Amino acid sequence: MSAFLLLKRMLETRLPRPSVQWFRDACTEITDGVDDVRFAGLVAMASRHARDSTPLAPSADELKRANETLEGWNPERWGLLEALRAALVLTRSDLDDDRGVLAVESLFAFADEGEQRALYRVLPLVPSPERFAARAGEGCRTNIPPVFEAVVLDSPFAVRHFDDGAWNQAVIKAVFLGVPLWRLFGLDTRLGPELARMALDLVDERRSAHRDVQPELWLCLGEHGGARGTEALLKELDASNSNTMGRCAAAYALARAGEGERLVECMENEADSVVRAAMQEALDGNVASTVFRKLRPEEGA
Repeated sequence: MSAFLLLKRMLETRLPRPSVQWFRDACTEITDGVDDVRFAGLVAMASRHARDSTPLAPSADELKRANETLEGWNPERWGLLEALRAALVLTRSDLDDDRGVLAVESLFAFADEGEQRALYRVLPLVPSPERFAARAGEGCRTNIPPVFEAVVLDSPFAVRHFDDGAWNQAVIKAVFLGVPLWRLFGLDTRLGPELARMALDLVDERRSAHRDVQPELWLCLGEHGGARGTEALLKELDASNSNTMGRCAAAYALARAGEGERLVECMENEADSVVRAAMQEALDGNVASTVFRKLRPEEGA
């Protein structure tokens, strides 16, 4: 099933009947051919038919179908309006040629925050999405967390189409903005020495400023932190550190670094039951990036 058909089915079971008819009419109009001004107008008019605050709320089966359509595509946190706008974009029959690319780029030029989110979310679903790598890189410069999340999270775009420099910058920017890094699809497949160095530099900066290290920053190390990384993790695990979530994250990260024996030594003297449970889980092998979801209660872990 194509991404458009999946979105169409979801929209037609969620939108009010008059809005479903408007959506069908708009799709027909776009398919028949519209100029860029009319296309932009239709995308803007979508806000009359779906509220920005209404979640798409896909079912488990719909999420499964989305991932089958494109591995890494997860519309779990999409809004209904974002889905409607994305579907209108995917209606175009010329997305595989320059005219379609220019039409999408023209939407970005005047998009408000909500429209930007929808446009960034749809990029991995268009033909030859690598053509929009520069546009997505531009989106990563934003300091608006919801827009940044639409660019890099719950999507395979970044891992597939960012070069190493853009990828590393996006990962570190996610930490700066406080967005849930575990939702960056493919993170564990693109860890490396340079990303680890950048992360450890940030660790040093935060400690010098007497600030807690963000737990998800430890996700960036993997087996690439070397002796410097191991030392930093052991310091984070020290019982004198009152940041419980940070200590749990360090336990996972130490196992991810292949330092199981060191983790066993730490566990022998661990008094905090929460940290001890994380250590045991790490030793049991549950150390994929998604385990860090547990460190964010607001994510519904």
